[in-house]
Amino acid sequence: MLIERTVTVASRSGLHARPAALFVKAATAQPVRIRLRVGDGPAADARSILAVLALRVDHGATVTLSADDADTDDGAADRALEALADLLARDLDAEPVEG
Repeated sequence: MLIERTVTVASRSGLHARPAALFVKAATAQPVRIRLRVGDGPAADARSILAVLALRVDHGATVTLSADDADTDDGAADRALEALADLLARDLDAEPVEG
């Protein structure tokens, strides 16, 4: 079954450069495949920086994250979507750089 979460992108630059890289890194760490869609547009693999950048997600855009929970029965897909939705709801441009 496909599950979805809708969230408004809070980063001032949208999903460009640093925020996109942080999002892709977090999506890659998830145990399920996540897709990202803007409006009714095509969905992109959230693990691909080029695919995410190609969506041209601006500040304030509403995006939909989706995952198929058929591959897991332990709620991993739901937890992954929640974690990524929480990430997108933060202003990643304002957060300090790790390292």
